[in-house]
Amino acid sequence: MEASYQVLDQLYKKMLLGAPLESDSQEYAFYLNLPFSAQDLSTSNFLKWPCVHHGNQATSVNMDGISTPSTSINLKMNFQVSNPRDIMLLQLTVIKMMITKILSKKLEFSIQEKYCDIIEILLKPYELESKLISTFHSSDKLLSHMAAKCLASLLYLQLREKAVVNKTWTAFCLKTLSDYPESNTVSYCLWILTAVIKEILKTTCLQKAEILKQFLTSFDFLFEVFYCSVFSQHFENYEDTSLNPKITNFLICFLELLEILMASRIHLKLYLTCQRIFYLKIFCALDIITWPIHSLVKKKFIILIKRCLLHKVGEDVLNTSLPTLTEQDPYLDMDMLALGNAFLQAVNLGWLKQLSISAKPSHFGGNEVQPGNKSGVVPDLIIIRASSLVLLKSLEIKVHNCMSANEVKAELQKFMSELLTFLKQHLHSSLKLHHHCEWLSKIFIEQDDDMLEAAKASLSIYLKLTRAWNEAAKGMTQEKETWDHQTHENGFNPHCIFLFLLKNIGFDATVLLDFLISSETCFLEYFVRYLKLLQGERNNFSNVCELFDTAELRDEVYASSIVTSLVEERSSNQATHQPLFCGTNYYALLPLASDTTTSGTNMERKDNQTVKSKQPSVLIGVDDTSSSGASQSLVDYDGSEDSEEESVEECLSNIKQTPLNHQVITKIRGTVSATGGKSQKYLASAARLLDPKEFSALSSFGCVGASQTVLSCKALKCLKDLEKAISRLHRRHLFPYNPSALLKLLKHIDATNRNK
Repeated sequence: MEASYQVLDQLYKKMLLGAPLESDSQEYAFYLNLPFSAQDLSTSNFLKWPCVHHGNQATSVNMDGISTPSTSINLKMNFQVSNPRDIMLLQLTVIKMMITKILSKKLEFSIQEKYCDIIEILLKPYELESKLISTFHSSDKLLSHMAAKCLASLLYLQLREKAVVNKTWTAFCLKTLSDYPESNTVSYCLWILTAVIKEILKTTCLQKAEILKQFLTSFDFLFEVFYCSVFSQHFENYEDTSLNPKITNFLICFLELLEILMASRIHLKLYLTCQRIFYLKIFCALDIITWPIHSLVKKKFIILIKRCLLHKVGEDVLNTSLPTLTEQDPYLDMDMLALGNAFLQAVNLGWLKQLSISAKPSHFGGNEVQPGNKSGVVPDLIIIRASSLVLLKSLEIKVHNCMSANEVKAELQKFMSELLTFLKQHLHSSLKLHHHCEWLSKIFIEQDDDMLEAAKASLSIYLKLTRAWNEAAKGMTQEKETWDHQTHENGFNPHCIFLFLLKNIGFDATVLLDFLISSETCFLEYFVRYLKLLQGERNNFSNVCELFDTAELRDEVYASSIVTSLVEERSSNQATHQPLFCGTNYYALLPLASDTTTSGTNMERKDNQTVKSKQPSVLIGVDDTSSSGASQSLVDYDGSEDSEEESVEECLSNIKQTPLNHQVITKIRGTVSATGGKSQKYLASAARLLDPKEFSALSSFGCVGASQTVLSCKALKCLKDLEKAISRLHRRHLFPYNPSALLKLLKHIDATNRNK
């Protein structure tokens, strides 16, 4: 036993060094030969292994016609091995490393040829693949996993070097899938399929599309039956399935296989049934959220749907972005429509109501809060974000395939109502929605890529519906006002969404610049579309800004009547006064139907405890960016050796906002209290009583007319600063792409603002 271990250990070290192997290939293959089955791992059967010598004999042993060579390898006895499991683990490790070295093509030709000879001997006389498959029945999970890794590498080696699909593997795969759920090795089968497809996608071989098609064709006809069988099982007859690691592991392996199959469709332009089945038969799979299984599986399932709708399947698995669709997928539009319609149909049947959202915080996979942990219990925002984005993308697809304006209107109101009801039910009190359009900024604040995808989808829906509504209304003013009201009521007004975004980042143009430079989000596409919309809807934008300012000002007045003592304490203890009540309901006065937070009467019913419980939150968009928590640029743009005196940071230094002066705030409140019956226009005028420095900055920008509001000035100034930053970087040839079209839009908006 020790002799076998020493031979394998010496072989392993030589392979690490890339040293040549002196002995004959047959001898090395003899020591790498695995036991015939998992039962042979017992100590009694281990003595019958063909690679085990008895004592120091140099005689040959005949096992099933295979001769045992006398050892000619120099051994040094440094270890005492008493466990046959160690021998097999080392054998699997050496075999896996040998295949990896062959695939790397970085060895000398003679060494690589030697490795290939050893693998060929292991395959033909010793039937390596059959022995690896038999190991899957072992109760030792480490041995089974190592055997699966070896088999995956071996299958890929045969595919790449000889364009051959292993017949033994094919028979095992077909039998395993057809015998489900009785088969006990299905998880290994799925894992190996996934691993081989990953390797094919990562290779630089020009024929990888043909290789993958050859590999998948053998079981493609059976995969649809297997898929339906999995999602019709429900695991209702299993006890405590949520904690059953076998079921959890199987479902995760299956979802990962589905994702890599769909990723291979996009990468290699293949359209087999197994690559399209998730799109076409998603409806039968949506019941997975009601199964008694681990929440991790449900989370991965919803995220997989999201990635399908965003065309991002496989990005995390392959650690690479998907290629640009140079050739149009002939089935993509049809498949995406089928996926979106199926999801909306499920939502219409109460899918969101059945979706359970855990109320416990997740601590690195744990499910209990540790003693001394005072963190508040929050809902699982990952599932909430993914579900919301899937619904929004499905609705976008549905809207773009609807024909009539009435049909579009009905679909929008029905599903956005479902979404907003779902969010209000599950969001924590700190994330409570004060305005329907605020939902997007609230739940996606920690996931900027998904937030911008949601904003883009919402904008796309708005543009489609606006065209349909304009055609139906034919310029009628009352119909136009009704449409504007419904965009707020259904939470997808693009101006509200953009303003909430700007408030979240403190009107910092450097953050927008980072978004534009980054390739990790769709901000450029969204931003260009919104700027084009802003050109034609400047009045709508100004109206929304005025409503924001009015709501914020009234809320300040209401809060001041309750916490006057707090104001006085802060004014006496602080030399620099910070904005107050930034966590209160600024947007409660925006016109919303069916929202109980929008009426002044309801505001007056709030008690002191409710207002006191409101805490400052970045979600509300504090404008005090001069504080220590101010937004900072994600990229250092001052690294250029250009001799120009003014850096990009200097160009953007005027973005920072000055806090409101306490006396000015008090003056505003007093004025509004004394003129409560005045119009909203008067309140908007009062809101412009700002700190002199801030008022001077906005005045120099052109925000001095009666038609301008504070929020409008801040937003347009942010866009102007962004334009300056982009122009400066472009002149220095530091911008990653040509921003001419973007600059043209920004300059047009600035010119329109100055001409008003």
